[in-house]
Amino acid sequence: MTYRHLIFFIFPPMKIVKLKRKEERRILRGHPWIFSNELQQTADMFVPGEIVDVQSHAGRFIGRGYINPNTLIAVRILTKKQEELDHGFFKRKITLAHSLRLKLGFEESYRAIYSEGDGLPGLIVDKYKDTLVVQSSTAGIDNLLHTIVPALLEAYSPKAIILRNDITSREIEGLGKEKRVIYGEISNPVTFTESGLYYSVDLLEGQKTGFFFDQRENRLALERYVRGKRTLDCFCYIGAWSLTAARFGAQDVIGLDASERAIALASQNAQLNGLSARFKKADVFIELHRLKQQHERFGCVILDPPAFVKSRTKIREALKGYKEINLCAMQLLEQGGILVTCSCSYHIDQDLFREMLIDAAYGAGRRVRILEMRTQARDHPILLTARETEYLKCAILIMD
Repeated sequence: MTYRHLIFFIFPPMKIVKLKRKEERRILRGHPWIFSNELQQTADMFVPGEIVDVQSHAGRFIGRGYINPNTLIAVRILTKKQEELDHGFFKRKITLAHSLRLKLGFEESYRAIYSEGDGLPGLIVDKYKDTLVVQSSTAGIDNLLHTIVPALLEAYSPKAIILRNDITSREIEGLGKEKRVIYGEISNPVTFTESGLYYSVDLLEGQKTGFFFDQRENRLALERYVRGKRTLDCFCYIGAWSLTAARFGAQDVIGLDASERAIALASQNAQLNGLSARFKKADVFIELHRLKQQHERFGCVILDPPAFVKSRTKIREALKGYKEINLCAMQLLEQGGILVTCSCSYHIDQDLFREMLIDAAYGAGRRVRILEMRTQARDHPILLTARETEYLKCAILIMD
């Protein structure tokens, strides 16, 4: 066997996908997704999660990533270089993301890896003190976890790593769901601090990975608006908005959520921090209408619902839901009252979100002014070339 044959045996040539003519511009400009209708050949010949090189129609190398023939997003780019996607590659990516968080002032608990925003599409990692929660949403990342996890161990030296692969998007990728501790041991729930408040969270059964770090800076913005105001926090989950409002001097803080477990944790978190807030298990839509019928009034209403839309086909239906809760909230607010309203559905962009708020204000008969339009926290960095990475909208409005 010659040296050339030995190299070929150890490092077989990378499989190649080619783009159709004139489809490379968006990718060259930095977008990490390639859609199935942009490929010159069908993706059926590939195994889900297989590593491929992407070439232009003319045969120019464009990037290296992983492919899935079962999804609309056929290829997700991991690098623009012809480099091995090995331990060294992931260690560099993870270390770079870690360094950014430290420079931005994040210390104990935060989002450590934000998918495309950190150049690792399909991978989410949240750090809760000395525990990492890893979420893989794609077959490509699933296939690479055996390389990614050791790199995380080197970068963070955690006491435990939890795999929270229980999201519905995995089904589209042809993947099953699972939740398990893959390294170390944990005592659940876990207590950590964020912005000076203590939180007890369920890392195995809680929503997403257990907490919503993306609203960190938006919650801190409450300091300018809530002092002395009666505050209603809808979809309160484990109480982060409620407790932040109470910390900044809000009065008679009420949190609503449909989850009994979330309400129990929210009450526990209020006790942990010595803050006064009441939490009630309720269907938020029904409760908002009930409060309106009873002519209740609030100085501040916070709306931070879960994503109402999972695909573009459900946008119209989702907008009806957003409009309903915002209309009710506006009717519950006193003159000069503050509405903090959010959407984490990336299918609903800033323009659609604003149009929905205009419709809600018209239906509520309120003149509404924007004080702030905000987005996700800086540990969720937005990739300039991929609008999809800017998913969170947070509007702070005042009622006339």
